[in-house]
Amino acid sequence: MRYSLLIPGIVALALAWFIPIPYFDRHAFWAHMTVHMLVVAIAAPLLALGLAGSRFDPVPRAPRLFAPIPVSVFELIVVWAWHAPVLHHFARNTTGGLIAEQSLFLLTGLAMWLSACGGHDAESSSRRAAGVVGLLLTSMHMTLLGALLALAPRPLFQHADVHHAAVEHASGQTLLTPLEDQHLGGAIMLLVGGISYMAGGLWLTLGLIRARQVRQGEQHDQLLFENRG
Repeated sequence: MRYSLLIPGIVALALAWFIPIPYFDRHAFWAHMTVHMLVVAIAAPLLALGLAGSRFDPVPRAPRLFAPIPVSVFELIVVWAWHAPVLHHFARNTTGGLIAEQSLFLLTGLAMWLSACGGHDAESSSRRAAGVVGLLLTSMHMTLLGALLALAPRPLFQHADVHHAAVEHASGQTLLTPLEDQHLGGAIMLLVGGISYMAGGLWLTLGLIRARQVRQGEQHDQLLFENRG
């Protein structure tokens, strides 16, 4: 059942990287952000859930490396660093920068979701509880970054004016201003990124509650059986 999630995960990754958003990625911040969200908030969780619990799950082999809260902090550093003007400019204007950025986004996204959802059943309760915290922390920092981009009173990336002028001149049409483009990209991150990671945290929480109820029911049945004996 879980392996079937790999197919939509691969499709989402293909849409992000090949069809046809990368064409617009150099010119529009909102397209760049759409690629980012497709990778970390849609493709990564689908791929991680497809791998979790299988023989390809890396968590049982390196559980400490996939500790949910440290992985969440690492993802925060990666995401915020690549949205700093210098690194963002590097990713927007060079093929090497774009490959490095997207590779790190995919790897950290997979690590975050696998750290929360992977591992052996014996350690699942404690890992899932830490996973809830990690996913909610990620949801919070993505919401904060998205809000910063969506509400900023001026463009945070100075090269946006150059791209905007070039695209407008080539198309002969009036496009989004650099600030409007940034606001739209921030809104996409705020909504898609924030909701995806929060939904993951809530889903894990419900799973923990159901598991606790099952254990309580089993303990209750065991007590009844012992009393009758």
